[in-house]
Amino acid sequence: MSSPVSRSAWGARSPRGRTTVAWSRRTGFTVHYSAGPASQAPRRIQDFHMDGNGWADIGYNFLVDRSGIVYEGRGWTVAGAHAAPHNTSHIGVCFIGRDGDATPAAKVSIRRLYDEACRRAGRTLVRTWHGGLSGNSTECPGADLRAWVRAGMPAGGGGGTPPPSPGAGTLPGPRLDFPLPAGHYFGPASGPDQSVSGAFRRTFRGRTDREWLREWASQLGRRGWSVGRGRTHLARHGNDGVYGPEYRALAQAFQRSQGLTVDGLIGRETWDEAFHAPVT
Repeated sequence: MSSPVSRSAWGARSPRGRTTVAWSRRTGFTVHYSAGPASQAPRRIQDFHMDGNGWADIGYNFLVDRSGIVYEGRGWTVAGAHAAPHNTSHIGVCFIGRDGDATPAAKVSIRRLYDEACRRAGRTLVRTWHGGLSGNSTECPGADLRAWVRAGMPAGGGGGTPPPSPGAGTLPGPRLDFPLPAGHYFGPASGPDQSVSGAFRRTFRGRTDREWLREWASQLGRRGWSVGRGRTHLARHGNDGVYGPEYRALAQAFQRSQGLTVDGLIGRETWDEAFHAPVT
């Protein structure tokens, strides 16, 4: 993720006080909107929060405008003032604009902030919106962003409806043949030489083992599986191409659904089922 526009770059005032928060206390990620014109600047929001509300600083940790530009608010390690009593536990991100103004670019940036927050916390944070928090009776962030968050904050930046799964009998994506030599499989780094984990960046058929393993998981996504950081499978580390417990759990779930031997290893049979068998 590209660096946010710094406080000094957008002309932020000095805060009256700051309370740092350990990542162990972060449990959630909350989406807001400014409910003002899309052209509203972070400095105007800060002035309102400090002079109108009497807060120590701008209330949000980050802000995102219609073009997808991210602005540093209080930053990652400071408690916000966006949704009491959840200011310490939740990162607060504000879309600058009204309901329905959020563009795909803005949603992509918000999603990237969420992924980065999860990476920094070392775990999957709860996705929510301002009005979805206890003690916060508000329409913020509006129907559009609320539906988008409920849908899992699709990384493509689309609207509140998740993309449809492929229909039965179809085969989405490319038809890729198993890339490893006979007897090899994708498995743990602690296994024999035939177990290809992605940890050592070995090359097969012109591509690294990590690229091939990512391709397999991406194909499951094309088949309708919820795969990626913050989703049902590979939720913590995402599709990083390094075999571990999350890839093993995904392989087992796929094997179970297809009636294959459930061992969590991705060999030729499990690979071919993903790339050559129609969705059933």
